[in-house]
Amino acid sequence: MRSYQFTFVLIFTGIMFSGILNARETEWEKKGKPKPGHNKDITANCPPSTAVAVLERNNVKFIIETGGNMWEDRPNGNPFYIVPKFDENGNEGQNSILFAGSLWMGGKDPANNLKLAAVRFRQLGNDFWPGPLTNDGSASIDPAVCAQYDRFWRTEKQQSQLHALWWERINDGDPDNDDDPPFDQEPYSIPEVFYEWPGNGDIALNQDLILGPFYDQNQDGIYDPEAGDYPWYDLTGEIDCHNRFREDPVPLFGDENLFWIFNDKGNIHSESSGEPIGMEVRAQAFEFSSNDEINSMTFYNYVLINQGSLTLTRTYFGQWVDCDVGNAYDDYVGCDVQRGLGYGYNGDTFDESSSSGPGYGSNPPAIGVDFFEGPFQDPDGLDNPLTLVYQDAVDSLGIPYGGIGIGYGDGVADNERFGMRAFVFHNNNSSPTGDPQIAVEYYQYLQSIWRDGTPMTYGGTGYDPNNPDKQRAFYMFPGDTDPVGWGTEGNPQGSWTEEEEGNQPFDRRFIQSAGPFTLEPGNVNNITVGAVYGRAFTGRPFSSVEVVRAADDKAQNLFDNCFQIIEGPDQPDMSIREMDEELILYLTNNNSLSNNYREGYHKKDPTIPDYILVDSVLVEVPEEDKFYDFQGYKIYQLRDASVSVDQLDDPEFARLVFQSDIKDGITQLINWEFDADLGLDVPREMVDGSDKGIKHAYRI
Repeated sequence: MRSYQFTFVLIFTGIMFSGILNARETEWEKKGKPKPGHNKDITANCPPSTAVAVLERNNVKFIIETGGNMWEDRPNGNPFYIVPKFDENGNEGQNSILFAGSLWMGGKDPANNLKLAAVRFRQLGNDFWPGPLTNDGSASIDPAVCAQYDRFWRTEKQQSQLHALWWERINDGDPDNDDDPPFDQEPYSIPEVFYEWPGNGDIALNQDLILGPFYDQNQDGIYDPEAGDYPWYDLTGEIDCHNRFREDPVPLFGDENLFWIFNDKGNIHSESSGEPIGMEVRAQAFEFSSNDEINSMTFYNYVLINQGSLTLTRTYFGQWVDCDVGNAYDDYVGCDVQRGLGYGYNGDTFDESSSSGPGYGSNPPAIGVDFFEGPFQDPDGLDNPLTLVYQDAVDSLGIPYGGIGIGYGDGVADNERFGMRAFVFHNNNSSPTGDPQIAVEYYQYLQSIWRDGTPMTYGGTGYDPNNPDKQRAFYMFPGDTDPVGWGTEGNPQGSWTEEEEGNQPFDRRFIQSAGPFTLEPGNVNNITVGAVYGRAFTGRPFSSVEVVRAADDKAQNLFDNCFQIIEGPDQPDMSIREMDEELILYLTNNNSLSNNYREGYHKKDPTIPDYILVDSVLVEVPEEDKFYDFQGYKIYQLRDASVSVDQLDDPEFARLVFQSDIKDGITQLINWEFDADLGLDVPREMVDGSDKGIKHAYRI
């Protein structure tokens, strides 16, 4: 039998907006000194977590652990958030742009005792351990459960899609389902991870019935992949992104996903020295593979359940980030209040090499972390307003509850979620603006208070203990992004950045926090953040921040649409008939399950914004320009099966043998693609069509 290698490209029309993202690299914290109040007597049961996983679905390669920390190769003392994953020569990337990250959380119990869980580098100990807690109020766990859950579950959206299709075929009376694509190549086999999926907790151990989100075909609450259940990606668009409540389940996201469960009750808090809360965290990290800025983004969602028996007041949640851009010791940080974005960028125009990598060199990139959604604000029976008037958004305690976050002014009471309500930084040293050492200092940073109790103030470095009348500041280095004065008690200030102040660049870390709120027993919250990369190849270092901002708008649109990325047209069914000295290729699109059934593909891209910036002017995007439509086929003959998509234009590897497209007056299709040398999007012709109508049979 002869073997023929062909490929086809589906042609579709639409518009595409592109930008670039950026990443940064960090340095290992060398001090390793024991901190005041450090708990030395380990009496609880669970040992430290050991599981480590790497996610590298797109242009970012990063590491994550089950102990509540990420982005750090701890055994080797190196940063591990590599972007770009490959350099311009195709070699593995050597530069990291993030060093470490973790959740911080803290609040006061009825006796005014501080309960807090937070880690940084896990040099001095642990505050988090693997596994779910009991839901009986004791929030307990034993070493066997910790060991059982000291792992990750890696899934792909495509696996769940295939499983759902398999189950649909069974219900349609085709149990063998081996006659039609995609099951005509080999019989379907349920992925091993589906059998291992932690869909149900052990109710005999007082764990919640449902742990890992799953699609329950028969709605019996029992996870069974052989009954059609699968790790739950929202394949059918059931989620209402704009009306989410505390009780609503959170599905899995991304093209590839890492899921794990951890808690703060497995042992004594030897990193922060804080007293435990009883918090269970169901976490996921995910990436999308794409041909735009999203290809250099990573995302994280945390579902937090208070399994303890105490009500905490004045509670804050925060995302802590050590954002070293290549060389760690020449960085600046700042925030964009309106976007809920914290960022780090190089403090000068050249990023030198260091012990952790060769450095990004000229025109270094920037990295941003967007605090998309935080915890629920306290219920008050009102739909708090979405307003740009500070006093209209202030509650009886003087806390601004409107304008920054989600759920405000949507006509629904008590679904309001905090956005980034504070952005603070600290340095890699032991000064009053340095690394926290004990629980109260972690808690003070969550409230925009320095280690020595000095409130953060506007201007300079934010630390001015000798000027008590200076304006209070909750957003450090916001530039001009806070014209309302959300971070300055309703008193708008002038622009403030590290560059403008002439601060000395250094090894910066930052915290994005949300609160205060009341954390009741059994409360469920979820936090979603995303890391956005951007690099400008001209201008000053802050130019890369501008690129991050533009890319973050796309990330925000993606979040607003429940991380639903538009999928291209499904491939047609292809059959080959061998004749005398010729082949006849037949393409059909008669599968009703295909999104391109009878060449009818018509999909809206949810990431395209309503407005785009053209020559510093906001221009509205027409609704029809947010859709992609199927346009035609290009068929290539390949040298062999190893030829990749990016080699189709090289005649040594591939030859275009046929092209046909819908007869509709559209002949030329253009993509705008980013040119790293020019630092601009440039047009590239993808198709110069014949406009003679679709053909389904091709003679070769």
